[in-house]
Amino acid sequence: MSISDIHAAAMAALLATSAVAGDSSAIAGNPLIDIPAGLFVFGSDEGLENERPRRVMQGRAFAINRTEITNRQYEAFVAATGQRRAFYADHPILGLADRPVVGVSWGDADAFCRYYGLALPSEQQYERAARGVEGNAFPWGTRSRDEGRANTGADVCCSGDDRDGYPMTAPADSFAAGASPEGVLNLIGNVWEWTSDVYAPYVGASATSERRHRVLRGGSWNSDSRHLTTTYRLAYDPDFRFAANGGFRCVRSSP
Repeated sequence: MSISDIHAAAMAALLATSAVAGDSSAIAGNPLIDIPAGLFVFGSDEGLENERPRRVMQGRAFAINRTEITNRQYEAFVAATGQRRAFYADHPILGLADRPVVGVSWGDADAFCRYYGLALPSEQQYERAARGVEGNAFPWGTRSRDEGRANTGADVCCSGDDRDGYPMTAPADSFAAGASPEGVLNLIGNVWEWTSDVYAPYVGASATSERRHRVLRGGSWNSDSRHLTTTYRLAYDPDFRFAANGGFRCVRSSP
């Protein structure tokens, strides 16, 4: 089956469903966007070794938060549960209510999603949401870095700049021009996003590999272009909660 056939089938499925998952939005102000089942491209033969191989896979339907989880949304969770606050909750920029929450461990993010009956996205769910069905390198298509489409960093890793209007994080609903085919925002740039997956190479993984690290996706406000693709994979210590550029969003998988 060709990529154009995949695209046609996915568009037909999308038109048969609502773009927003009805009344299933568990998090105030952050609706869940439906991603229909169907074939999609996963992995890349153009990037690093750990992104290979590129292949076409059958994906199940799921729904994903339209934006990253914000400080406002995370603080509501903290108030309801007694979970520890995000490390940067009181930062003059990073802690603003409408900015993506940062300074949370994998466990913190997992606990948030579970509280709302959701889960962290798998790598496959992240890529399907970010790439559409055709396997684009960016949510908006094949064109590379564009200050109007994503909150990214300087040309040399790893520092922020304000060419896109924001020296650090941007509001979670910014950069509508960089939305994915289904309308999900900031899957590239702004903050790295925790996934549910333990890091391992796609192929050739040793049975004795430690497999302790979790995978972050998407790049952030201080990432250079090398890190800002839909297939770049970053292995990260799940217990580390001091990153000023790491956040998350949640998914609901179909039964």
